[in-house]
Amino acid sequence: MNPRSLVAAGRRFRQPLSALPSSVDLDHLKRLDHKDWLAPNEIIKIIKILRDPNSIIRALNRYEKRKDYKPNEALFTMAINRLARAEMFDPIEDIVRRIVKERPCRLSDEFFYNVIKIYGNMAGRINRAIETLYDMPKYDVWPSVKCFNYVLNLLVSWKLFDVVHEVYMRGPRLGIEVDACCLNILIKGLCKNGSLEAAFQMLDEFPKQRCRPNVKTFSTLMHGLCERGKVDDAKALLDRMENEGIFPDTITFNILISGLRKQERVEEAMELLERMKLKGCQPNAGSYQEVLYGLLDEGRFVEAKEFMAEMISTGINPSFVSYKSVIGGLCKEKLVGDVDWVLKRMIEQGFVPKMGMWRQILQSMFSRHALDDIFPEKLLESASLGEEKNANDKLFP
Repeated sequence: MNPRSLVAAGRRFRQPLSALPSSVDLDHLKRLDHKDWLAPNEIIKIIKILRDPNSIIRALNRYEKRKDYKPNEALFTMAINRLARAEMFDPIEDIVRRIVKERPCRLSDEFFYNVIKIYGNMAGRINRAIETLYDMPKYDVWPSVKCFNYVLNLLVSWKLFDVVHEVYMRGPRLGIEVDACCLNILIKGLCKNGSLEAAFQMLDEFPKQRCRPNVKTFSTLMHGLCERGKVDDAKALLDRMENEGIFPDTITFNILISGLRKQERVEEAMELLERMKLKGCQPNAGSYQEVLYGLLDEGRFVEAKEFMAEMISTGINPSFVSYKSVIGGLCKEKLVGDVDWVLKRMIEQGFVPKMGMWRQILQSMFSRHALDDIFPEKLLESASLGEEKNANDKLFP
């Protein structure tokens, strides 16, 4: 359809109810009233420098009335993105409906992908995201598997599990060739919905779609098993995965280590950490921290201190909570030398102990009576509160 039909039809992009544009924006908008020929890239420059997002709608309406009106995808994308940053989602819907209905220019999959992301991530308009996906073939634009998978993942994130299946079944009509990523998203949704049996049945779908399960597939299933306390089944799945020639990554091992820690099986978690290293899979902060928390949960403070030393030697720093817990446990056991080592590492890392922690350390060295003479009780209570606040500030900046 000729772009001029947008004007002939007498329909305009909905003008927002707002104050008049600023004097700066007015100067830029006046360029659209001149009779000089303006190329689409010049219109894009005007829209880009407008300060008030409301002026973007005015600019589009003025441009629409020009004889040289010939918009392109880049122009609409610029306008939509600027409106999205201003959280003006209703005008975006107006623009999308108009350009899709009137077809003033050719649009690509990337254009629709961008719009769908705005509806899903920024506006929370999930129905509009789905409708946009479904409407794409009507305008000779077939969604890519990336676009299709984004919508599936969006629905899983919103826990709209019934709708996930509906959209997946629509795939063939949209010309989608299902890939491993698509099936992994379905597995994640089934696991989140508590349908583990159905999630495992999805493994049979991979050969039907001419694709293979990958490390993400198995990691997702392991996470679902561990969330339900089925850690042994998850470990068995690790063996199956390796037998099928799929190499586990750090995330895979971390899922199992975390599952073992929650079941107070810290010895097995430590063994798995060593197995991880032997497989050439480098542990990260999460790997070490889960094992450290497991030792702390069991009150094994000396081992925790030694494990901290191993962590630090690899360039990974323990958390503030870990330091605080280790120092507290070592103080109760009167292991002043170990406390000194941990305290030095803590300070080297940039954590500053407050009076409450010093009091705990001194209590392990002196009697309570002597300590009260040195630090008045009210001062200690105030310091303890200060330390707690400092810890929260460190954890939740």
